[in-house]
Amino acid sequence: MSHDSGGRISVPALLFAICVLTVLPATAQQPAPARADQVSTTAPVPAARPQIPPHAFWDRTNILLFSGVAVFRGLDYASTRNFLARGREEVLIPDDIVNNSAAFASLEAAGTLTSVGLSYLLHRTGHHKLERWLSIGHISVTGVGVVSNYSLKTKH
Repeated sequence: MSHDSGGRISVPALLFAICVLTVLPATAQQPAPARADQVSTTAPVPAARPQIPPHAFWDRTNILLFSGVAVFRGLDYASTRNFLARGREEVLIPDDIVNNSAAFASLEAAGTLTSVGLSYLLHRTGHHKLERWLSIGHISVTGVGVVSNYSLKTKH
């Protein structure tokens, strides 16, 4: 490959290498054309399982799961503020955010919206079970954090 004066690969050479590397594997995997006198030795491929028709994104289950995520994020906000008021220190989030009510509430809302956004991405790509399990995992992890926050002893 051609190198420019800095020891780096030039852009045209890099683009050419990418094109060659993407085209060669595709042409190597194409089957050879069958001749008329050649008998096929491959077994017939069974039909794929019929796919379950996709559900609407805002169906009852997702609404309940997203509501659960929002409720547990609210509980996380309340439990964190509670243990801060009891003299404990937050170690996962910077003090600038935790000590600012609006910033901390915005962070919790952003966490909820991120969960919904990732679920939508999984929904659009056909990963419907993962779409549900993402919210279930989010609720579970946040629930553990809430219980942990409320179970901390007061430092005063």
